Amino acid sequence: MAELITQFYVTYYDSPEGRIALITMDNGEDYRKPNTLGEKALENLNRALDEVESQKDVRALVLTGKPYIFCVGADLTDAATIQRPEDGVRAGRMGHAAFKRIMDLPYPTVAAINGACMGGGLEIALYCRYRTISSGVPAVAFPECFLGLVPAWGGTQLTPGLIGMEKAVQLIITNPLNQNRMIDGRKAFEMGLADRMFEPVEFLDDTLKFTAGLLAGTEKVDRKPVDLSDATAQLDKARGIVWDRVRDAAIAPAKAVELLEGSLTWDLETGFEKENEALGELVTSRHFKASVYSFDLVQRRVKRQVGRPEAQPVPVLKIGLIGAGLMASQLAVLFLRRLGVPVVMKDIKQEFLDKGTNYVRQELDKQVKKGRMDAKKADYLFSLLHPTLSYEEFQDCNLVLEAVFEEMEIKQRVFAEAEEVVGEQCILATNTSSLSVSEMASRLRHPERVVGIHFFNPVAVMPLVEIIRAQRTSDEALATAFELCKRLRKSAVLVKDSAGFLVNRLLAVWMGEAIRAADSGNTFLEVDEAIRSLGMPMGPFTLMGLVGPAVALHVNRVMNAAFGERFPVSENLVRFVEAGKTSFYTLTEKGIEPDPEVVDLWKQLDPPRKLSKEEIIQKTLEALCRECDLILQERVVASPKDIDTAMILGAGWPFFLGGITMHLDQAGISERLLGRRFHG
Repeated sequence: MAELITQFYVTYYDSPEGRIALITMDNGEDYRKPNTLGEKALENLNRALDEVESQKDVRALVLTGKPYIFCVGADLTDAATIQRPEDGVRAGRMGHAAFKRIMDLPYPTVAAINGACMGGGLEIALYCRYRTISSGVPAVAFPECFLGLVPAWGGTQLTPGLIGMEKAVQLIITNPLNQNRMIDGRKAFEMGLADRMFEPVEFLDDTLKFTAGLLAGTEKVDRKPVDLSDATAQLDKARGIVWDRVRDAAIAPAKAVELLEGSLTWDLETGFEKENEALGELVTSRHFKASVYSFDLVQRRVKRQVGRPEAQPVPVLKIGLIGAGLMASQLAVLFLRRLGVPVVMKDIKQEFLDKGTNYVRQELDKQVKKGRMDAKKADYLFSLLHPTLSYEEFQDCNLVLEAVFEEMEIKQRVFAEAEEVVGEQCILATNTSSLSVSEMASRLRHPERVVGIHFFNPVAVMPLVEIIRAQRTSDEALATAFELCKRLRKSAVLVKDSAGFLVNRLLAVWMGEAIRAADSGNTFLEVDEAIRSLGMPMGPFTLMGLVGPAVALHVNRVMNAAFGERFPVSENLVRFVEAGKTSFYTLTEKGIEPDPEVVDLWKQLDPPRKLSKEEIIQKTLEALCRECDLILQERVVASPKDIDTAMILGAGWPFFLGGITMHLDQAGISERLLGRRFHG
C-alpha cells in the first residue's frame, strides 16, 4: 500500500484588496483517511511556503484542509518508527521550523479550520495570526497526553497566551485524560481558539471575505488581553487532575504541566526547544509505543470487525426488548437514537413499563436540553417506542433482545415465549453478562438463531460490545449482531460462549485478588491505591461499589461454578451483600474513608499477612497473566489483541499501557511466568 503523504497545494485568489495565497492540505484520499503530518508532509509545507514567498504580490495567506478534514496531527505510524531520543528532538525542530515560517510572514495569515482539527493540526493553526472555524467541525483536540506524548509543536507554549491557562489545561490535560474528550467547532469558538465562526456551506468563501476585510480594514479582531494571574492556581489544579487520573504511572501529563508552567517565563525559542526535548524523551518511551498499539486496536482493527462471517445479516427494521428495567431502558434509548426504528418494550407489570417509558422520555429530553436534538425529533423517536404487556407486537420484529434478571430459568422462559410469536427469520439475542448462551438456547426449536450481544453499563458511554457465539449460533445470527453493532457505532469483539465471557472473567480475577489482599489484612484503600498506581481509573473496591456488590457476587459464583477454586466465593463478600451494603466507602469530614460498618463485617486472617503495595500489584498482574494465557488456550478469543481491545474499551485499562497482554509483555511478567511473550 502506497504511503499517504499530505500535500500542501497552493492556489491564489485575487480579491479586491489584493492577492491571497490559499494553501490546502490534502493527502489525496477522502475524509476516512485524514490529513496527517510526517517528515515528508513538512517538506511539502516548506516547498509550498517557498512558492508563496516567491510571489511578491501576495498580501495574505489562508491555510485550510480537504473536505471535512483540516488536519489530525502527526502521523502516529511515522512517529512510532523513531527509536532514538535525538531523532525525536529533530522531528520536533522540523515541525517548529516549518510552522514558524507561517508565524513570521509579514502579512495576515488565517487558518480556515473546515473540519477535524487535532494535535499538530491545531498547532499549525495557532501559528497563524487569525483563525476561522466552521460550525460543523466535529472534533477539535490536543489528544497527545492520551497517547503518551505532549503537544510538542508549539501547543504548550502558544495555547495559554491565546485562551488562558484554565482553558489550556482543559484542552491539553483534562480532556485527554477524560477518555480523550474532544470539543466541537462551536465550543472551540466560544473558548477563543477562533476569531470567527462561519456556517459550513459558505465557509471558505466567508473566510476569504474575512481575510480581504482584514486587508481593507473593515474587519477588526479585538481579543481581550489574556489574564494569567491565576495560572499558578490552575497549574496546581492540573497536577491534582493528573494525580487523580493516572497517579505517577504516565509520564506525559506531568511533562505537559511542566511545559505549560514554563510558558509563563520562557521566550518562544526556549519553550519550543523544551518541547523538542520532551518529544525526544516521550516518543521513544514504552508508553507511546503501547499507545500506538492501542490506537491501532481501537481505531483500525476493531472497525474491521474481526471474526465477522460473510453471511448476509438480517435487516433490523424493528426491535423487541424483553424487560423494561434500567438496562433495557438504556438499550431502548440507544436503539431509538442510533437506528430510528420502532422498539417494542415488554414487561410483566404496567408499573415497570411506566418506569422504563419515563426513563426513555427523560433521556430524549436531556438531548434536547443539551442542543444535540430538536424537540420534534425527540417526540418522533419517542413515538417509535411501544410499551406492552404481551408478545403480540413482536410478530414482525427482526431482532428480539432480552435484558431480564440474570437467572437461567427466567431467560430460558422468556426466549421460549418469544419464539412462539416471532417470525422464522427473527434473531433472538441475550444481553447476559455471564450466563451460558448455549444453555439459554438449548430448549428452543431453533437454537441457531440465538446470539449473545453483551452491552456494558452505562450503555450510552461504554463503546464495547461482546458478541458471543454459542454452540449452535448460525453465521446469519452472528453477522446480524456484528451489523447491529456497526450501526450502533459500538466496537464488537467476538467471544466464545464461556463463563464470564472475556471482560467479566478478567475483572473477576482482578477483584478476586483485591479481596484476597483485604482478607489478608490490607485496607480497602490500600488495595485500591495499589491498583490505581498502575494508572487505572479506579480501584477494584471502588468498581465493585459502582457495578453493585450483588452483581459482583453473582459473577463470582458463576465463575466458581465453572472454574472451581481458581475463583473462590468470598465469605466476606457474601456477608457484605447479605447485609445490604452497596459501597465499601463513606464520605466523612476527612474525605472518603472505608465504611466502619463494612470493616467490622470483613473478617481478616488471624494473624493478618498484610501485603506491600508492590506485592498487591505483582499478585494481581500474575493472576491476570495466567488467566489471559488460559483464555487464549481455550480459544475464548482468537488473539491477545482481542483481550487488549476488550479491556481498553470495556474495563478502562489505560490506553498508554496498551491493554493487559501488551503491558504484561513490556513489564517482563509474561516471559517470566509463561516462558514466552503474548506478542512474539
